[in-house]
Amino acid sequence: MLALSALVLAGCGIRPTEVPTEFGAAPTRVGCSLSGTDRAQASAGGQFPAQIYLVCTSQLVTVDRTVTLERGRASERAVVAQQLLEQLERKPSAEEAQAGYSTDVDAGMKVSGPREGDPANALRLSTPPDDLSPYALAQIVCTFANSKMTTGDGDHMVLGGPGSDPLRDYECTDAVKARPGTIPAPATTVG
Repeated sequence: MLALSALVLAGCGIRPTEVPTEFGAAPTRVGCSLSGTDRAQASAGGQFPAQIYLVCTSQLVTVDRTVTLERGRASERAVVAQQLLEQLERKPSAEEAQAGYSTDVDAGMKVSGPREGDPANALRLSTPPDDLSPYALAQIVCTFANSKMTTGDGDHMVLGGPGSDPLRDYECTDAVKARPGTIPAPATTVG
């Protein structure tokens, strides 16, 4: 009995250490991949394929979605941005949730175009970007920057909040996509 107790107390043989280790996130069985049945396809009736960024295993991963735009409004950046934002706010499907996808973007946020004096490529959120979680801000910045319909250039997006909230040029970098919770989207204030 004493030998059995000693064996149980010995654990797995790995000794604790006081030295901090930085080996990244814990391993997971979640693969962050979908079966392909959710692939968005262009169709009649104002539906357009789009990609949004969801969170999976603490990183940003693209997911295909479909946005619906009224005829003649597909060129209105704020309308397209609102549709993308609503896709980010939407709870992941059962298949997406099973694959480990989630969103940090809260429902109810609105997007508008530039105010007088703003650059033409600016978008304004009803919530100040500084009030968003790092994950939510990274999801929005990367989704908007990735969309040609919001005139994102692939890695930059000019965003601001309501009222006199300053505009910032946010960058969606590979580091932000890999660790959005710990690496904030680089931003410079737009004058």
